[in-house]
Amino acid sequence: MFTGITEHVGKIESLEHAKDGGRLVVSLEGAGALAAEMKLGDSISVNGCCLTVVEFDKNHFSADLSGETLRRTSFGEKKSGHLVNLERPLAANARLGGHFVQGHVDGIGRVTRLVPEGDNWWLSVRVPEDQRRYVAEKGSITIDGISLTVARWHDGVADIAVIPFTHAHTNVRAMSAHDAVNIETDILAKYVESLLANQKSSPDSHLTISHLIEEGF
Repeated sequence: MFTGITEHVGKIESLEHAKDGGRLVVSLEGAGALAAEMKLGDSISVNGCCLTVVEFDKNHFSADLSGETLRRTSFGEKKSGHLVNLERPLAANARLGGHFVQGHVDGIGRVTRLVPEGDNWWLSVRVPEDQRRYVAEKGSITIDGISLTVARWHDGVADIAVIPFTHAHTNVRAMSAHDAVNIETDILAKYVESLLANQKSSPDSHLTISHLIEEGF
């Protein structure tokens, strides 16, 4: 479980593609605290995708990618030199600064624009059609592992207001139109959908939309 608060921006050293998977190597230059606590078998979010550390030293770490991961995430289009957002799993005693992020990528979105507005930026991302029902204006969305708020939602595109800190401390600063980004929608929306679907299939269920609202969903 992650929070969508990027700890460090790494750089892809290499990304090997094979028919049934690949190997990702990410630089840890400048990530002293992260590197010092890393262990073999650790989970780590790389652009919002939960991966397992299979090799590491103070300078870089490696993770294996399955064929499914390459097909369902933006790693299928990434190359050496691309920036990636890194985050370690949420500690039990840590503050939840973003929102609950599983590291399970739902689909690939496309950047449609990144334009400045004063000291801030507008980032717009086209969300895959099968994920749009989980997106709501002022709701949470994870883009390349970053917990962000949907400021405007229209025609399948999420407009996000990006503050200078986020721009400077994530890979947003390197994004451009048509770039592929990993999308994970809010887990709460998925559970609400599942609960309502179960209600329809269970005539004896006492679960109602009003009850869900009363319980804070």
